Amino acid sequence: MKNLPIGIQEFLKLIESEYLYIDKTRHIHKLITSGSYYFLSRPRRFGKSLLLNTIKEIFNGNKELFEGLWIYDKIEWKKYPVIKISFSNI
Repeated sequence: MKNLPIGIQEFLKLIESEYLYIDKTRHIHKLITSGSYYFLSRPRRFGKSLLLNTIKEIFNGNKELFEGLWIYDKIEWKKYPVIKISFSNI
């Protein structure tokens, strides 16, 4: 049985360390392709940082991390510039 990813906010670490991951890449694909603006308002520890980190890995073109997940063969794996702005230390 895989370990639960308590406190893991990095998709790369989650996949490489073989933590349990519930595949939500179908929903991420819908977010990416809909062309709308989104405001992510959820309580603490609800996976917002992991979601954004997963999207970052998709835009970085890291296809190998998504092997076996829904999105693996659904998009063109091009690399896009990603800018991360964190307000967590303010």
